[in-house]
Amino acid sequence: MSLYLLYESASGYALFNCHGIDEIGQNTEAVRNSVEDLTRFGKVVQLVGFNPFDSALDALNQINAVSEGQMTDELQNFLEANLPKVKETKKAKFSLGVAEPKLGSHILEVTKIPCQSNEFVLELLRGVRLHIDRFIENLKPGDLEKAQLGLGHSYSRAKVKFNVNRVDNMVIQAIFLLDTLDKDVNSFSMRVREWYSWHFPELVKIVNDNYLYAKVAKYVDNKSELSEDKLPGLIDLVGDEDKAKEIVEAAKASMGQDLSPVDLINVKLFAQRVMDLAEYRKKLYDYLVAKMSDIAPNLAALIGEVVGARLISHAGSLTNLAKCPSSTLQILGAEKALFRALKTRGNTPKYGLIFHSSFIGRASARNKGRMARYLANKCSIASRIDCFLDKNTTAFGDKLREQVEERLDFYDKGVAPRKNIDVMKVAIGNVDNEVAGVEVDVNGATAKSSAKKSKKKKSSEMDVEELPVEPSAKKSKKKKSTEMDVDEIPTEPSAKKSKKKKSAEMDVDEAPTEPSVKKSKKSKSKVDSVANGEEKQTAVTNGDGTGKKKKSRKSVQDS
Repeated sequence: MSLYLLYESASGYALFNCHGIDEIGQNTEAVRNSVEDLTRFGKVVQLVGFNPFDSALDALNQINAVSEGQMTDELQNFLEANLPKVKETKKAKFSLGVAEPKLGSHILEVTKIPCQSNEFVLELLRGVRLHIDRFIENLKPGDLEKAQLGLGHSYSRAKVKFNVNRVDNMVIQAIFLLDTLDKDVNSFSMRVREWYSWHFPELVKIVNDNYLYAKVAKYVDNKSELSEDKLPGLIDLVGDEDKAKEIVEAAKASMGQDLSPVDLINVKLFAQRVMDLAEYRKKLYDYLVAKMSDIAPNLAALIGEVVGARLISHAGSLTNLAKCPSSTLQILGAEKALFRALKTRGNTPKYGLIFHSSFIGRASARNKGRMARYLANKCSIASRIDCFLDKNTTAFGDKLREQVEERLDFYDKGVAPRKNIDVMKVAIGNVDNEVAGVEVDVNGATAKSSAKKSKKKKSSEMDVEELPVEPSAKKSKKKKSTEMDVDEIPTEPSAKKSKKKKSAEMDVDEAPTEPSVKKSKKSKSKVDSVANGEEKQTAVTNGDGTGKKKKSRKSVQDS
């Protein structure tokens, strides 16, 4: 069985035929030794065909397809044109060696060409890569290197720019910056406390909050100048009148040393810098919450925005976190303790970053490990839902949080929790209801608009019917005479039909004014009276016997 090699270079596809494989015996060591020498390797491998790429964009598209394990139409045409044809009833007497196993499986699925990818094929392809410039004719030195460099830059740029799964980069950077700001604000606040305590040491015991201490230190400035005049402003800062009065009294009997105006200016500037950092930290936290609600809403609803962002940051991305099993997610962040326990054969850690969740703290000491395992299981489900669900919803995260609450009650009070499949069915139903609710709102709006249009049409029709048309006297007389002639023909066989038509017309005319129950009674009485009146009119108008002739003609036409 002959072997062909498919080599994807930066300038095009190349197909090689291997001879003497039986003599080598598919020995990897023998191939490795023959690769270095072109004279020996050239006897084994020969070029069959080369298909250059049309442009740099075409090369990028082809390499993207190869990296994803997909065979393009161009590659399929190239293989079918250069490989021996295989009959449907017989097996192929050759095989195609490829570097990517996924690409080989796709080629086999589409073209039925048997493919293989092993160490022997990889060594042969390594030799092809080493001597590719010798096999291809009319290839100038340096052209292949330029093509490789350009394709490498465009491929990397496309991966960085169009990778959909890297939208969580902003969350990773935000949580890193948030942790750094926490440390910096803490250390700077301690420095403000130490610095200003030389001047006003009693303020540390009165004001415990770092941010509030910096604001008060900037407002008080020189303690000797603090008097009752500054008390209203101090009350606004502290929020407590008793504490503000305590600060004023402590300033009067303070044991601290006096500072020069230059020193006080520097203390105030540093306190302002600490306040700015604290305010920026609050804005950054709001930004992180907003980003987490867009990227991982269910994970944020389950375990919180900060802990969820730390899990994503430690895993590298939301996709990597979704790939982690729950046992890995449980000890994520405690790798040092895990390997130390494995090395010393001690107890492995029960939790990592998820220890910062409130659920672990609420659980009793003997149930912390169980709670961590259960919470890691739910976090794994939530991360996979966020990663692979197209719709942005928190329905699953809310239900998973309810399950964790029920598990806490089960450990504490023994209340049996619901099954996971039942809770997930309810969550799926809630998501479907949300989608249906949007559709109902849209359809309801359209129905209301159509109803308004129909009402307008009806009102316009009624207005048209009610318009008083006054034609000339002669035309009106002629129309009245013709209408009387037509209405004066109540024959016996068609009497029932005429009554039904008249009743229907009366119903239509009386619809907007009277209810349906009174319609039938009034219509019957009106029909009878109208019929009697018409008989009298026929007797009066057709006194010369012409009425009978008209009746007979009408009856013949009806029959």
